[in-house]
Amino acid sequence: MGRLFGTDGVRGVANSELTCELALKIGRAAAYVLTDSGNRHPKILIGKDTRISSDMLEASITAGLCSVGADVVQLGVIPTPAVAYLVGKYKADAGVMLTASHNPCQFNGIKIFSGDGYKLPDALEDEIEDIILHNAEKLPVPVGGDIGTVTTAPNAVRDYVNHIKSTVPFSLDGLRIGIDCANGAASSTAEVLFTELGAQCCMISNHPNGVNVNDNCGSTHMENLMAFVRENGLDAGVAFDGDADRCLAVDDKGNLVDGDFVMAICSADMKSRGKLAKDTAVGTIMTNMGFSRFCEANGMHFEATKVGDRYVLEKMQQEGYNFGGEQSGHVIFLDFATTGDGQLTAAQLLSILKRRQAKLSSLATLMTRFPQVLINVEVAADGKQRFAGDETVQKAVEAAKQKLGNDGRIIVRPSGTEPLLRVMVEGLDKELIHELAENVAEVLKERLA
Repeated sequence: MGRLFGTDGVRGVANSELTCELALKIGRAAAYVLTDSGNRHPKILIGKDTRISSDMLEASITAGLCSVGADVVQLGVIPTPAVAYLVGKYKADAGVMLTASHNPCQFNGIKIFSGDGYKLPDALEDEIEDIILHNAEKLPVPVGGDIGTVTTAPNAVRDYVNHIKSTVPFSLDGLRIGIDCANGAASSTAEVLFTELGAQCCMISNHPNGVNVNDNCGSTHMENLMAFVRENGLDAGVAFDGDADRCLAVDDKGNLVDGDFVMAICSADMKSRGKLAKDTAVGTIMTNMGFSRFCEANGMHFEATKVGDRYVLEKMQQEGYNFGGEQSGHVIFLDFATTGDGQLTAAQLLSILKRRQAKLSSLATLMTRFPQVLINVEVAADGKQRFAGDETVQKAVEAAKQKLGNDGRIIVRPSGTEPLLRVMVEGLDKELIHELAENVAEVLKERLA
């Protein structure tokens, strides 16, 4: 078995790749690694999204945690960032979220947060893996009263909603917004949150049944919300993914406002109020070139990291920055949260509309987007490993770079969670970037599929 942890926890097809047995082992190992040996009954929170396998995996990981003496507090269906926040509020030793984020219902995953509410660094993940894969440590086997207990947290949703509300110091009264919950975790929080903030909420995809999470809805399928906003004459729309750590928006004309535009609007607003630490926004290598040009034109600095919100967060912590995110809608407001939070992002964006009495379609003109093409190429099981060493592939990528020159760029990278290679080409010439992306994608299919 290879490395268990990807860029965003452990993930796989539930009951096939991510089995009950593996979940139990992860629970045992995580409780051992993340808690002080002197803490007789460490407290660990568990949240879950709406997919049908979450109850099954919750039972398994709960058993693993209790078997080494940890007390489990089950939060129920709740967004990933709520787990990160409640770890601190409830003074827990760690938090676990069962979710496969934006993936279809057959997938599930395990995200783990340490006691400070941050995702685990690689070193701690490696320790957990060594225990599971190589029996690196002999784990305790408590008996009698030393076995862990299971309780529930009836106020988890309310405590999280109150936290997000506290970040918006005035009412959103008068705003009519569409909200797409992706039939996921936001279905338990979003309507209550934004109604209490004063907005008139028009909900879609907020009736989860265990198998419809992310099914033609949410932040990976924006067409429904775009049409919904246009047809109902709404001021804006916001869409989340299955665990609500992402947010994309729709303006009053029904146009998509992706994570790069959300970041442009929010960073410029923060800078104008003296709230943007070191006048810097952090993105990734996939952030649109238009955003870096926008930063240059508005007296801000832009820092790029590897793809993954964990790397954005690491850069923010290392350098003392407080704002960053990804095009996919993971946006981190470090003054308020330790991880990307879709509903926090939506609340901050909508508060800018209200405070400035502006239309989102107007604010989104702040940044000019460079045309961008993204092609996902499905590859063989070892295709992602062979990619870097394949000379034919590397020659095709280098040839594309030469043709783009200084007016564009190409990035080919392995997905952190799926058997895919992602080809992104960006530049001023739409026809050229489409041609180059398709050429490189064909080479990847021929060599690595």
